[in-house]
Amino acid sequence: MNLTLKVWRQKDKDSRGEIETHDVSGIPEEASFLEMLDIVNNQIIEGGGDPIAFDHDCREGICGMCSLTINGIPHGKDHGITTCQLHMRKFSDGDTIYIEPFRAKPFPILRDLMVDRSSFDRIIESGGYVSVRTGSAVDANAIPVEKKNADTAFDAATCIGCGACVASCKNGSAMLFVSAKVKHLNSLPQGEPEKTRRVLNMVNQMDNEGFGNCTNHFECEAVCPKSIKSQFISDLNRQYGLAVAKEAIT
Repeated sequence: MNLTLKVWRQKDKDSRGEIETHDVSGIPEEASFLEMLDIVNNQIIEGGGDPIAFDHDCREGICGMCSLTINGIPHGKDHGITTCQLHMRKFSDGDTIYIEPFRAKPFPILRDLMVDRSSFDRIIESGGYVSVRTGSAVDANAIPVEKKNADTAFDAATCIGCGACVASCKNGSAMLFVSAKVKHLNSLPQGEPEKTRRVLNMVNQMDNEGFGNCTNHFECEAVCPKSIKSQFISDLNRQYGLAVAKEAIT
């Protein structure tokens, strides 16, 4: 395949970035999108240039590191996949592809297509855990959990924290991410003791990081590679309201 790549290049967070054009050839259709970038980087290095910096790790749709905006859509136009699961057969010979980093104020660009998503880590640190002593592994049925709650917790736990929801939102909102993390733990008995504190801490930390609020456009759900449902956001708002009221009473 012959392609024209329009790639965002930026030396560091303090430098001015710009779109750089690369005309590439010999890209196999069976290559993944990240493998295509590897091939392009080899060509750039052979020509004496600086390779394109981008995040990646597992390349199996598990870790959420591959945070690329492809033709204006986080992770590309295919539904329910990460960038590393996107293959070049989805494109046509001669296509022009725009490749940019996830753009949001709380995700500052580090270099080229790499962004700093440590704001998500700080949100998790604020309440995305349980402090109840769990000990060694126990039998799966030792703590009874209703199937409905178990299924909900599992659905929420599939969030990989990639940040596509933030990158797609005009407000740069992290509500889908936070609601998934809260719903996961608050649906299980192990998360019950810290339920109120968890909601307050994680929402407050989200606000402190500079993320915007949700205005119900649901772009987050549309681009989420794990198909996290926006209904979790409604539940987060309800839980947060109850937590604020409970704190005021006590």
